[in-house]
Amino acid sequence: MTTATIVTAAMLAIGDELLSGRTKDKNIGHLADMLTMVGIDLREVRIVADDEEAIVGAVNALRGRYDHVFTSGGIGPTHDDITADAVSRAFGVECIHDPQAMALLGAMYERRGMEFTDARRRMARMPVGASHIPNPVSTAPGFRIANVYVMAGVPQVFQAMLDSLLPSLQTGTPVLSCTVRSPYGEGDIGGPLTEVQKKHPETSIGSYPKFDGKNFSTDIVIRAREAGVLAAAEADVVAMIETIARSR
Repeated sequence: MTTATIVTAAMLAIGDELLSGRTKDKNIGHLADMLTMVGIDLREVRIVADDEEAIVGAVNALRGRYDHVFTSGGIGPTHDDITADAVSRAFGVECIHDPQAMALLGAMYERRGMEFTDARRRMARMPVGASHIPNPVSTAPGFRIANVYVMAGVPQVFQAMLDSLLPSLQTGTPVLSCTVRSPYGEGDIGGPLTEVQKKHPETSIGSYPKFDGKNFSTDIVIRAREAGVLAAAEADVVAMIETIARSR
């Protein structure tokens, strides 16, 4: 049996608008999907307000606990875009107008015939020692410092930045999954399914109930990092359902 490589991650979504409900987050699900594809386990998600203390505390808590930390939001041109300041403070370094980012943005605004205002210059601010995460959509880069990756909150830009970033990241063994559909509800399968899970500790088995208006059923999703382990657990889940059927 080979040893699986497990790489973990957390996400920090930043913005008052997320907590008020005015903006519906689209980045968490996209990040989860993309990380699953490349073998990174998203273990925790936090949402915090545009509050420097809250951002600093969350960044420091998460970066020491997980291999990767992804943030979204708070790197735009307005006064409440304070993520660069907070991340700089979390690492104990100065937040500066990055010369390369200033050159990129200055050239972009010149091409567009627009003034490179102080507000727009804010988008070039990042911690000393950070490197860029390219932004092919609207030029203003995100940045990475140590294991923290700071990206825009606008979904189209977040997704483009993530596409640029993922090939450079340490990844782990991808998780395989399969779904067994049970015609019985969770109340019927709960006990025996617990026994199946105990028998297969290298798997994660989840049950997701459904109701069609008349009857309950359950989708049983089995996850594992090795095909043989997955197949053995799947066989036992199928056998469990057959046993229940015979007892009726």
